[in-house]
Amino acid sequence: MDRKIALYLVPTPIGNRGDITLRALETLKKVDIILAEDTRTSGALLAHYGIQKPLQSFHIHNEHKSMERLIQRMTGGETFALVSDAGTPGISDPGFLLVRACHNAGLAVECLPGATALIPALVQSGFPCDRFVFEGFLPHKKGKQTLLKQLATEERTIVVYESPHRLVKTLEEMITHFGPSRRISVSRELTKLHEETVTGTLTDVFTHFNSKEVKGEIVIVIDGQK
Repeated sequence: MDRKIALYLVPTPIGNRGDITLRALETLKKVDIILAEDTRTSGALLAHYGIQKPLQSFHIHNEHKSMERLIQRMTGGETFALVSDAGTPGISDPGFLLVRACHNAGLAVECLPGATALIPALVQSGFPCDRFVFEGFLPHKKGKQTLLKQLATEERTIVVYESPHRLVKTLEEMITHFGPSRRISVSRELTKLHEETVTGTLTDVFTHFNSKEVKGEIVIVIDGQK
């Protein structure tokens, strides 16, 4: 007999609300509690779809304090859904800690398929997708140069996340380590009104973004070393 699912990981749209799946909506309606990175963001999404469920905050600043209590409640029979502000929870956020705690406690976890920023950016880059490496967010300071130096010899396509205010500086550093002619694709505001993808050499892409104010979430895709 299958175990009752204690925790559902539910992807939410990265921009366009129409990208949520029917299964995600059904799951959010049936769980007891929804754990959210930001209850205001998730509350607006739930209100848009007429879903009324208790929301509880779960983010990088409180996950360790709330973990034991959540596991106790799941063990007692309550079912939870975990959502992030956008995309699939557990990718570049503390959701994986809760998943690990559930596994350690013998609780069943199910992850629904759905929205994530890295796959659309990777596929539309035109770079090889059969083998790639995902590095999440690059370190802000310590270790960043060492990591870029290592990635410069990576033969697989590389995918990283970056914030808009660090993008130009990161591209400048990539030129140093990867060379000005390495091909790169930068996607921002995926699925939103001002979605933009710029593909070309590192020099070309750096010039493009250095001449404007950069806004929105960023995905950088780098062609592997040939």
